[in-house]
Amino acid sequence: MAYQVLARKWRPRTFAELAGQAHVVRALSNALTQNRLHHAYLFTGTRGVGKTTVARILAKALNCETGITATPCGVCSACTQIDAGRFVDLLELDAASNTGIDNMREVLDNAQYAPTVGRFKVYIIDEVHMLSKAAFNSMLKTLEEPPEHVKFILATTDPQKIPITVLSRCLQFNLKQMPPELVREHLTKVLDLEGIPSQPAALQLIARAAQGSMRDALSLLDQAIAYGSGEVLTDTVHGMLGAIDQRYLFNLLSALIANDGVTLLDEAEQMAVRSIDFDAALQDLAALLQQIALAQIVPVALADDTPDRETILDMGASLDPQTVQLYYQICLLGRRDLALAPDEFAGFSMTLLRMLAFQPQTGNVNLPNPAPVAQRAPAATPAATPAATPAATPAAASASASASASAATPTAVATAVTAAEAEPPAAMPPAIEHHVAQTAAPSPAFNGDWAALVAQLKLGGQARMLAVQCELQQFDNDLMQLRVPVEHKHLTDKSYQDKLRESLSAHFGRPVRLAISLTDEIANTPIKQLNDARAARQAEAETIIQDDPFVRDAISQLDARIVTIQPVDQPAT
Repeated sequence: MAYQVLARKWRPRTFAELAGQAHVVRALSNALTQNRLHHAYLFTGTRGVGKTTVARILAKALNCETGITATPCGVCSACTQIDAGRFVDLLELDAASNTGIDNMREVLDNAQYAPTVGRFKVYIIDEVHMLSKAAFNSMLKTLEEPPEHVKFILATTDPQKIPITVLSRCLQFNLKQMPPELVREHLTKVLDLEGIPSQPAALQLIARAAQGSMRDALSLLDQAIAYGSGEVLTDTVHGMLGAIDQRYLFNLLSALIANDGVTLLDEAEQMAVRSIDFDAALQDLAALLQQIALAQIVPVALADDTPDRETILDMGASLDPQTVQLYYQICLLGRRDLALAPDEFAGFSMTLLRMLAFQPQTGNVNLPNPAPVAQRAPAATPAATPAATPAATPAAASASASASASAATPTAVATAVTAAEAEPPAAMPPAIEHHVAQTAAPSPAFNGDWAALVAQLKLGGQARMLAVQCELQQFDNDLMQLRVPVEHKHLTDKSYQDKLRESLSAHFGRPVRLAISLTDEIANTPIKQLNDARAARQAEAETIIQDDPFVRDAISQLDARIVTIQPVDQPAT
């Protein structure tokens, strides 16, 4: 027997098998059960959502030999012939190929005669909006008052092109697009019945690519099976669709958070090497930003089973809501302008650079001009590290001792000193000093944990970027000495430092001075600690899975294999 494509083989044959159109099924089922039948139905919706399928099921429900029913038997002569497309009293007309008045007049003349074997003559006219104006006018009278044995079922993807005089004579149902999760569940059932192995992530990619069309999803599934030699695997589906992996999206956002243009462009070049569709990449990035905004504004609306939920929550904590909104808008404008760019890579990279260049201001609007990068103190005269005084706290003394020990090695010497360190730290603005002077609460204790302190500070986007890329060297006599890796020297802009200093002063309830230097060493910054912790959790998860006796037995006895391992944070007990 010749192979039958999945979209035809698994076309629903009853209302119970129809997925995602409960509102239509309920209305038609009640009408059939109560025998309240209309003479003309109009099904609208985008491609592949089930318009023709619903029309055929309705035709079976009207002509089933068991009687008019919402649950046709599927085994009688009428049901089997309708499924096979051979029922003499069911006429399917493609309006795209039969647009003229002569075609419609032939249909209407034939409608006068009684059905040959069925209870009703059913006319299914697909893409009815393609009929000419004369053809529409010729069918108006028959469509309004057809013979009792005739039922018209019209289907279209563009109801706006149908004359209002025709719309008013039909009972209209709008079929919805399928949500990706529903499409994925249906594809899983189909593959289980077909006995074809698959990976959930691969089916999720196909469901997203189908854009609400179940027929498109089944067609893509057919293609994925052929592409993967009888298996539907994530890597092969990625290659087939040219889709972008969510990890690349998170890498792009991480580079944006760190204001790291070099890493950002490196990721874009890797996408170009993989022949990623940049329009789809911007679309997926906008969808991810929407989820991050949802996590920030309405956290309960983010479903527990959302893929990469924990990473999305982490991103939401690292970005300002206004920054997310700005990035989302830039993505939309980037997609619009992509066709006007010299090439797709240029358009995509310019969209990313635009995100770096334009960021919302979260502090005072009138900010001082950034200090030029060239205005640096000579590298041969680094600032000396002040010794701890007896008034310093034990934590500060400990931090000072560790900083002095590291400064004793030649490689630990800062490669450059910012202008703010070369000159005496600027005095606090009068408004800040007045606010600090009015603060009666005691200063909070500081144990030297810079990462924990950063998490407590109320920082905007720019100041947070600077803070997470800093390593604390010493905090003594209200002078906080930090160092930043030289590759992030652009974060030492004076306006960024001012925001960080204001936040620190507000936190400790007294004026705090900053001295920030550059280093070519690997600094133990909060962002590095976060990445190290994630890597440790990943390594621990891989060790646990690979050493698990059940997993070993499954691999050895069932020829199973480990596809992917991701750590899961356990709830506190």
